[in-house]
Amino acid sequence: MIDDLDLGFDEPERGEKGRHRHGAVRKRKGGSGGRGKTYLALLLALLLLGGIGGGAYYGFDRIQNYFVTPDYDGAGTGDVTVEIKNGALLADMADALVAADVVKSHKAFIEAADANSRSKNIQPGTYKLRKQMSGANAVTAMLDLKNKIVNGLTIPEGRTSKNIYKLLSEKTKIPVKDFEAAAKDPEGLGVPDWWFTRGDKKKVARSIEGFLFPDTYEIPPKATAESILKLMVTRFLSVTEEMNFADRVQRERGGVSPYEALIVASLAQAEAGNKDDLGKVARVAYNRVYGEFNCNCLEMDVTVNYYLESIGKPTKTSAQMTQSELDDPKNPYNRKLRGLVPTPIDNPGKQALAGAMAPPPGKWLYFVAIDKQGHSAFADTYEQHQRNEARAREAGII
Repeated sequence: MIDDLDLGFDEPERGEKGRHRHGAVRKRKGGSGGRGKTYLALLLALLLLGGIGGGAYYGFDRIQNYFVTPDYDGAGTGDVTVEIKNGALLADMADALVAADVVKSHKAFIEAADANSRSKNIQPGTYKLRKQMSGANAVTAMLDLKNKIVNGLTIPEGRTSKNIYKLLSEKTKIPVKDFEAAAKDPEGLGVPDWWFTRGDKKKVARSIEGFLFPDTYEIPPKATAESILKLMVTRFLSVTEEMNFADRVQRERGGVSPYEALIVASLAQAEAGNKDDLGKVARVAYNRVYGEFNCNCLEMDVTVNYYLESIGKPTKTSAQMTQSELDDPKNPYNRKLRGLVPTPIDNPGKQALAGAMAPPPGKWLYFVAIDKQGHSAFADTYEQHQRNEARAREAGII
């Protein structure tokens, strides 16, 4: 390598070619070229040796990092918020913490979590942490619920999307119109296109209704209407995937699409006065639409109420509804129309979904609440149903 540098220490042995080259240099610079070239060669040698040293240092640093976990010391400084999403694994948490400069490396956090048996209790949500914390301090801080920003909101089962927008707006101060605008694009919020198919060949009205899963949500700081609705849709997709909802419906419900089963779940959620009856009400809906029922229609007043709410009118009890409201031919949710209604009429919970996916066997076509706990009596024939209605009147229910 040194030979290649042409340091100029062997002038007598270079021969004519070497002398001629140096003569050319002298002519350009007007002085002795040997001394200048020597200085240049020494400079190059020093730079080269410095580069080798720097490379060696860099290599040592890499090797050291391999054996020693890069980690900050102490409890950190300043404040930073970090969101841990639902279903996040330790590696996902480490990603978020490194990105926010809370911990120095993925390895620092994961090793600290592995060393702390309580780390499995770290919950999803938004945390107020410090920058440049040691991995151990970061784990400890995330286990302390005082550092968790609690901004929870519970969405009850069976609420309509319009009602949910109001609840969300009250909690977040985001205008209702922002939620309504975001909801116009269900696919943009994460609903897969294949959900909007029906086995009965009716035209699908692409609505977000039914896909806003009822649960308790931590609303992140600076959330938007779109991000909140996406969070709810993601939860719906996660729950239905865990239940194997779509596959079981297609396999066991004889031509009924998952979307139609979602509609049935929403009907059961609205009609059942007790969770014990959710599956039975779903069975009634299937029996009326697809079985031996005179009109193959739903004849459920809850569909009328959904239409009234959608056009800005107050909902009513069955006794308060007029005949024109019950049988309005302009109402696409008319209880006398053949088949299922165009969309779900609310956002059902997990038990209602399970009831629509796998309802108990039965030939029931009618039901009526018979006690103050909301339990219903079910009947195969109208005569049996009339007797159940008499029981309900005796109990002061109707």
